[in-house]
Amino acid sequence: MSVAVGRRVALWRVRRRMTQQVLADRIGRSKSWVEKVERGVRTLDRFSLIRQVAEVLRVDPAELTGPDRPSETGGAVDGVAAVRAALASYEVFTAADSGPAAEQEVTQRVEHGWSTYQHGDYPRLLRMTPRLLDAARRLHATRPAPGAELLVRAYRIIALVLVKVGEPELAWLAADRALAVAGGDPVLAGSAAVPLGQALRGLGQDRLAMTTTIAAADRIVAASVECGPVYGTLLLQAGLAAAGCGETRSVDELLGRAADVAGRIGDGLDYRQASFGPAAVDCARVTAAVDLGDATDAVNRHATIVRHDGWLRLPAEHRAAYLVDAARAYVDVGDFAAAGRWLVEADRVVPAEIRCRPSARTVVAEIARCGPNMAGVARLATALGLTTGVS
Repeated sequence: MSVAVGRRVALWRVRRRMTQQVLADRIGRSKSWVEKVERGVRTLDRFSLIRQVAEVLRVDPAELTGPDRPSETGGAVDGVAAVRAALASYEVFTAADSGPAAEQEVTQRVEHGWSTYQHGDYPRLLRMTPRLLDAARRLHATRPAPGAELLVRAYRIIALVLVKVGEPELAWLAADRALAVAGGDPVLAGSAAVPLGQALRGLGQDRLAMTTTIAAADRIVAASVECGPVYGTLLLQAGLAAAGCGETRSVDELLGRAADVAGRIGDGLDYRQASFGPAAVDCARVTAAVDLGDATDAVNRHATIVRHDGWLRLPAEHRAAYLVDAARAYVDVGDFAAAGRWLVEADRVVPAEIRCRPSARTVVAEIARCGPNMAGVARLATALGLTTGVS
């Protein structure tokens, strides 16, 4: 698929009388990036990027993807509709109408929501969201101090799962609400800026995501171990955004800073819902390498990561999402068999990571179409309703 999409990009670019440099400038990428996309060396598998390229070329995205492109929606559409309604019906509760401030109950709901997210049950989490949000808002009205942190955490969980299921616009709204509630608390605001950065990247706004997360990180005094995970996670997000911009030096600098923080705190520490440590940094380096077009480096790094114990301590959601990125790297080097194996493993770890994420569905479609006839990949493609004919 990557070759077919790249050829269509090149065709429309020529029709619009654009050079590769002009196209690159208009989408905020390098000429080398455009060249690799057109040759099929890089996989154009993010819908936000496809829409951005299509907009510059003044064509419908379907003109680039072809008739067999998988749908942007996964199996969680009904849950997304409920979350959209909950966010749209935003209201300001007062102490008089909010009922008793059940802090323990709200805390349990938030913790359960976070656990559900880490285990990758995105459809279930989306179904839980309206009641979780209502409870957190009511507590915030009654007891603003403890309620603020719990409401920020609730919004943050909501934003994260919305990014997963391909709803970056709604994710941005939830993350923005979290930042508003966080106020002047830099660590709380930093935890809210993490999904904001992810949402902006999902919207194709990598440069804005980079500046936003760097600014949030700079407001945190990372001298204590307690602040370290949030600070380090912001640096990771900034580094991934820099990779999306094609800025290799910024990637190295930001991920290097994150690695220094991770080295001080070790794996497994989780403060205010930030899963961060050396293993998370290693995974981010692989994802960044894929986005920078250095798939060979990504594949070599991946082979080392999965042999370390820290890898197994990452939440299931994190591991499955990373394995999809690893599969992308193997696709880019032309090893479809290995790509298929890691994609099947991601589905084993967290099925929803494959079934609900548009970007993951795209990788499944490409491997099923271009790779060897692997039973596991074929089953995935069939379950997702994807065709496997060559475009």
